[in-house]
Amino acid sequence: MRLRISVAVLLLCCLLLAACGYRTSARSSRLPPAVKTIAIPAFTNQTQSYRVEQLLTAAVVREFVTRTKFRIINEDTEEADATLHGSVLVVSLAPLTYDSVTGRASSALITVTARVSLVDRRGTVLFDNPNYTFREQYQVSRELSSFFEEDAPAMDRLARDFARTLVSNIVEAY
Repeated sequence: MRLRISVAVLLLCCLLLAACGYRTSARSSRLPPAVKTIAIPAFTNQTQSYRVEQLLTAAVVREFVTRTKFRIINEDTEEADATLHGSVLVVSLAPLTYDSVTGRASSALITVTARVSLVDRRGTVLFDNPNYTFREQYQVSRELSSFFEEDAPAMDRLARDFARTLVSNIVEAY
């Protein structure tokens, strides 16, 4: 009986020791410790695509708020320690596959390219990517009677992926 208790205690200690030291990478940030407040003004849109900059800005703000402890404000003010600037440069939609019977597109690809930079209040560039490109594929409806535009949900998915990756690239030290 005493041997069983000793073995159980030894196994429990081994489990506890094996779990020690693990931390998520979000604890070790690429950003200077002085950065506590980040301003994220609305991205600019240099394309003809309707409200793409609003989707991307909202997704990035949501991702920062849910994944980090930074205070996020929506305008570039003196109280911000750093400011994230974004500009949507290109939005393109291209057919990807075609239906062999009808010759119509059966899937399409949305591509968004943006310029993104994070600058601290002294003007030091903390993060910069002038060619941030994301793609999202979606299926095109075959039935005209039950036609449902899938490009808006695809754009929402693209915005979430864009934001998730951007916040990871800015915050996590890999």
